[in-house]
Amino acid sequence: MRIAVTGASGKTGRAVVEDLLAHGHEVRAVDVAGTPGDRGELADLGAPLLRADLTDFGDTVDALTSVDAVVHLAAIPAPGFFTDARTFTANTAMNSNVFLAAAKLGVGRVVWTSSETTLGFPFGPRTPPRYLPVDEEHYPHPTSAYALSKVVGETLAEHISAWSGIPIVGLRLSNVHDAADYPKIPGFWDDPSARVFNLWSYVDVRDVARACRLALLAEVTGAPAYVIAAGDTLMDRPSADLAAEVFPGVPVRRPLGPYESLLSSDKARDELGYLPRESWRDVLGLPLA
Repeated sequence: MRIAVTGASGKTGRAVVEDLLAHGHEVRAVDVAGTPGDRGELADLGAPLLRADLTDFGDTVDALTSVDAVVHLAAIPAPGFFTDARTFTANTAMNSNVFLAAAKLGVGRVVWTSSETTLGFPFGPRTPPRYLPVDEEHYPHPTSAYALSKVVGETLAEHISAWSGIPIVGLRLSNVHDAADYPKIPGFWDDPSARVFNLWSYVDVRDVARACRLALLAEVTGAPAYVIAAGDTLMDRPSADLAAEVFPGVPVRRPLGPYESLLSSDKARDELGYLPRESWRDVLGLPLA
């Protein structure tokens, strides 16, 4: 397929571009930032960067013309980078423009990145989840303007998909890590509160790229959304012990594996075929016990 990847110059975008090219797809790399044209890392991969501002509908239509599918990663990536109003407005504009442009152009499918924050994160002892492991049933519970922009994006996806018949698949990514992030992890172990905000969860960027590719090909309709997380936590303590210590009153719905993620990707496994393959434990040489 010819696939447009928005946000292509970011950490996740580069991994997605590389994965799609490795699997025989043609990629149009799109971003508002980065080195355009035939220079830079993306050009070396075989996908020269097209500069486009996706908050502008005209730019968005031009960027998505003549593609078969879109992987839409472009966004203000987290709370705190900009004001709440700018974060909400920019993310909502980018999502609505991409979805509406895809419908106008007859693009076959959109895969886009929602967020784990739609499920209620950040969590803590005073703001616990309703149950563990957290899954798609915990949606929607936005606690920031950023998370609200993602919930609004999922609502837009649902209705624009219904109008157009185009599948618009949302991936609720956990905190994306790559090999450069992993050496920091042992610093979290002495204080569980350091990473409790997202239940000590993460996802490897290579698994994100794989999830995007699977979502492009899966036999789904409408606007489903899926949690995409690693299979384990960032901690060196058993998950059941962490849950009992930090969230003593929260129901644990099923027995947990020794270091099992408390953010469940079971729906993505069942409907997309997503199985996380990568772990910080392998990178640091600390395999699961």
